[in-house]
Amino acid sequence: MKPNISIKRVENSKVETIDFNNIPLGTTFTDHMFICDYKNGEWQNPRIEPLTLIPTHPAAMALHYGQAIFEGMKATVDADGNPMLFRANKNAERLNASADRMGMPHFPEDLFVEGLKQLVALEHNWIPPKDGSALYLRPFMYADEPFIGMRAATSYKFIIMASPSGPFFSKRIKLWAEKKYVRAVEGGTGEAKAAGNYAAAIRPTELAKAKGYDQVLWLDAVEHKYIQEVGTMNIFFKIDGKFITPKRDGAILDGITRMSVIDVLRDKGFEVTEKPITIDEIREASKNGTLEEAFGTGTAVGIAYIQEIGVGEETIHVSDESPVGLDVNDTLNAIKTGKIEDKFNWMIKIEKELV
Repeated sequence: MKPNISIKRVENSKVETIDFNNIPLGTTFTDHMFICDYKNGEWQNPRIEPLTLIPTHPAAMALHYGQAIFEGMKATVDADGNPMLFRANKNAERLNASADRMGMPHFPEDLFVEGLKQLVALEHNWIPPKDGSALYLRPFMYADEPFIGMRAATSYKFIIMASPSGPFFSKRIKLWAEKKYVRAVEGGTGEAKAAGNYAAAIRPTELAKAKGYDQVLWLDAVEHKYIQEVGTMNIFFKIDGKFITPKRDGAILDGITRMSVIDVLRDKGFEVTEKPITIDEIREASKNGTLEEAFGTGTAVGIAYIQEIGVGEETIHVSDESPVGLDVNDTLNAIKTGKIEDKFNWMIKIEKELV
């Protein structure tokens, strides 16, 4: 049965004030948000209402003990102007995998998808029309119980908000291989999309940018030689005609774009191997000329093409071109906008009259 979601609309939309050719990253938000409360052991009162501040008790447990998780996804439009969601069921599954790791309740996956559909239908005019742009969607859950004590909370809020976004990286990027700070360890929270993972990455990322790099290339926490992921992305390398990407080991995020890129590459005839990769392997492949290209993958960035990697005083040159990465990016964008057949059955079309 379709979940019953109440809707309260704004009187006047702000969408007419937005210049979609100049969208400041992460600072522009749509008119409405989806909210649901977890109390007395169940999720209740799913609703869409005008975006506003949320009253929060100073003792809210998320502020003190970090029970906070989120997802990132995008809505696009097809040639007929219909809003489209990309693999929303996978985001619902991953949110609940994160909830498991963080000791939080599962959110019903059908309500997750229906909440997205109704919010996007209501906000469809906020989806930027420019190629490479989209309506970024941020579902998140946090513990709002006011309690000072180390245990799982008993009340939570689940919210979805939306923000129009333009293309993320417009140039090839440079990475800094970090050998002091670490992102995650096996058995930790690296595979969860937990807020604290990103807080721990802020300082090393700022240090990398001060050195002239765009993002951190994270290495393993024990030997500082096995590549994990890049800043907010998973990573792929093309070596001697074949693609390799770090194997998930509990410390690497199960990226929705990552799994989609693997499928697209294999559909295009490329061999893709998921295995441990060392920075030494990449250095050697660059020296002997077999390192052909590399790119990061993620919801926010899409595909980011990698120019070089800094390792201490050394620079590993990756490539000046990314022909396969460009082709895969074009393929994903074409699927998301309905320009080519969705042979993978990934897209969910939303009727604008849904709400």
